[in-house]
Amino acid sequence: MKAEAIKLDGKAAGSVDLNDEIFGLEPRVDILHRVVRWQRNNAQAGTHKVKTRSEVKYSTKKIYRQKGTGGARHGARSAPIFRGGGIYKGPTPRSHGHDLTKKFRKLGLRHALSAKVAAGELVIVDNIDIKDAKTSALAKTVGALGWKRCLIIDATVNEDFAVAARNITSIDALPVMGANVYDILKSDTLVLTKAGVEALEARLK
Repeated sequence: MKAEAIKLDGKAAGSVDLNDEIFGLEPRVDILHRVVRWQRNNAQAGTHKVKTRSEVKYSTKKIYRQKGTGGARHGARSAPIFRGGGIYKGPTPRSHGHDLTKKFRKLGLRHALSAKVAAGELVIVDNIDIKDAKTSALAKTVGALGWKRCLIIDATVNEDFAVAARNITSIDALPVMGANVYDILKSDTLVLTKAGVEALEARLK
């Protein structure tokens, strides 16, 4: 399929051929869901922890005599039934990640790109090279283009552009090797450079 390209100043910059096997699929929610869940689970720290009966600090002295109290027999305040005692079968540090094949991850990336095309949220730019790293100038340019919460993907992100964009909360810039389903779907506008399109097609063959 053909897609029109623009420059950062909004002027036309020719057209680009997009591979239908990458940008022209019918987006499948089930595939996107599985890949996003894989990403978020792998990113989860899994450091939640509670103290068990053996880890809380209490005296080990028997709290009252065995018989004659009229109550249940207890030996330690660290028992889970007491306030401040250890937690029974609470969470412990663990990995929440699970495996997903490379083939399926590539398929998810294809469907994410196709979903952006289908939603009309894909923009192709000639390049993102800028003369100087001025945040204010870039913010005005992006505002004039109407990009809100945009993700910009290039073959390799220009250093001056990265410096100018890092303090703009609505802009995220990634190289092609960092492109992922979660960030693509989270963005309102997906911006690809011509070099980025070529690199993505090479990565997803």
